[in-house]
Formats: sequence, C-alpha cells, structure tokens
Amino acid sequence: MTEDLPLAQRILECVESIPAGKVMSYSDVAEYVGSRAARNVGRVLAADGGTVAWHRVLRSDGTCAEHLRAEQLARLAAEGVPIRGERVDLAAARWDGR
Repeated sequence: MTEDLPLAQRILECVESIPAGKVMSYSDVAEYVGSRAARNVGRVLAADGGTVAWHRVLRSDGTCAEHLRAEQLARLAAEGVPIRGERVDLAAARWDGR
C-alpha cells in the first residue's frame, strides 16, 4: 500500500481488499496502512457510511462493536466466516493482506 495516499483512503482501500470470508482487526488494518492508530480505522469506517466491507473489521479479540454486533455477525456468517458464540475465530479467518 503506498504511503503517498491520505491515511483515510489507505484505510478504505485496505478494508475493501479484504476478501469475503476473511477478516482483519482494527489494529491489523492500522498496521497494514502504516499507522499505529487503530482507533482511526474505526473513525474512518464510521465516517465512510458503509461503502466498503466494514463488517470484515473487528476487535482484536474477535468480537464486534456492540451496536453493530447482530448485523456484523449475520454478514460474516453469510460469508462463511467461522464464529464461536459471539466471536470470530481469528485463527481461521484472519487475512494478512497478501
């Protein structure tokens, strides 16, 4: 990912590149785009309004944001992401960006 693009654009491009059935954590996305600020990833996705596959980004423990949990889990399950209880199995579903 090129460092020449604005951070928000790099975040959105990264999230859009996550394949169906795979996930990244907010901190994974931040690291991928060359940032240490995982919270910025959440802010950018919230401001974006859902034009990218936001549901493929979750907390580092595999849980979803509480206010999005039902919709996010349903979307992930529909893509075949392995879920145990209310957590995504990150060992099986995490995407490394390659």
